[in-house]
Amino acid sequence: MLYSTLLLTTVPHTIPWSLNVAIVMIACNLVAIAIGRFAIQNAGQSMPLPIQGPFDRFGVPELLATTSFGHILGAGMILGLSNAGIL
Repeated sequence: MLYSTLLLTTVPHTIPWSLNVAIVMIACNLVAIAIGRFAIQNAGQSMPLPIQGPFDRFGVPELLATTSFGHILGAGMILGLSNAGIL
């Protein structure tokens, strides 16, 4: 009984998925991709993306790395904004 009470007190309060949460996550992923586009120095060493334009040297590993960073950034932003009462 004590273990279940302790477990319930350590779980953070999260908000349900909504359009606002999706917008924050998409924005964080776009920011992370923009940061990675200019920060990754040895880009394009493997299979390229089939998208032309600003992503000429942007490959699959770079896309996976930047979107992983974007999801970490987005999760922090969503938890922070929900605890602040903004979301």
